[in-house]
Amino acid sequence: MMKAVQSSSTPYLQFSRKQWAALRNTVPLTLTESEIVKLKGINEDLSLKEVAEIYLPLSRLLNFYISANIRRQAALEQFLGTDGQRIPYIIGIGGSVAVGKSTTARVLQELLSRWPEHRTAELVTTDGFLHPNQVLKEWDLMKKKGFPESYDIRSLINFLSKVKSGMPRVTAPVYSHLIYDVVPSEKKVISQPDILILEGLNVLQIGSDYNRGPHHVFVSDFVDFSIYVDAPEALLKRWYVNRFLRFRQGAFSNPDSYFHHYAKLSEEEAVAIASQLWSEINGRNLQQNILPTRERASLILGKSANHAVEGVQLRK
Repeated sequence: MMKAVQSSSTPYLQFSRKQWAALRNTVPLTLTESEIVKLKGINEDLSLKEVAEIYLPLSRLLNFYISANIRRQAALEQFLGTDGQRIPYIIGIGGSVAVGKSTTARVLQELLSRWPEHRTAELVTTDGFLHPNQVLKEWDLMKKKGFPESYDIRSLINFLSKVKSGMPRVTAPVYSHLIYDVVPSEKKVISQPDILILEGLNVLQIGSDYNRGPHHVFVSDFVDFSIYVDAPEALLKRWYVNRFLRFRQGAFSNPDSYFHHYAKLSEEEAVAIASQLWSEINGRNLQQNILPTRERASLILGKSANHAVEGVQLRK
């Protein structure tokens, strides 16, 4: 077994793709090609090889951590002489727009639920905790959607607090990318899963990131293990533009889509609009609010072209 690169100047162990893939050990791959097609994002290349070499070792590590956490809870219950409630293990997944957070979250949800322990895994995105468009318009924040001030952070903290308290039933708001808004009539019910995966731009942000009503309890206070999906900005912009072009041909053509007016753009016009949106909104948010949180993560997945992970950093 090859050893990870260790350095006294960083709190992370650094693995090449080959080193990380070896840590799969003998864990079998239970996902099929057709299942992987359903899990990947609209503009991502996700192969069986990527799942086997990157996500299987990660699910193995997480399974070890989750088992250790369950033993810790049992020790506490033994000490207190109580029958404790089932407390979900929370995994946070952060990173830029278009980096592939959602695909990472969905793949891990599937893999973690297929271990012999048959643990239940739920997935919640922080998009649901964005303020409704009506509020964002009143605050002149529509062009800063995804920035810290666009989130109802108190509601998100309240949701996580309830989940971590062991409440048998907690609801989370649901966001629709079709209408580009929170759906008032729809809620996702969370009923004491073994694992909760929380995915979003802001999972690693802290109180000082929120200038509108700063708070002293952070999302990361409730997260047991955090993952930052990383890639160079030039790649992120390219992926964002390509995704925009895909949406122009697909989702934007739906008359109910918030972005329906983009459907008739020429390819040249669409590239120009997407590039402008990146420069004015998503790129700024990345540099100001998302990238600075990278070193708070427990693990960093470093991506290269075609969304392939080329290196992994694991906090010591």
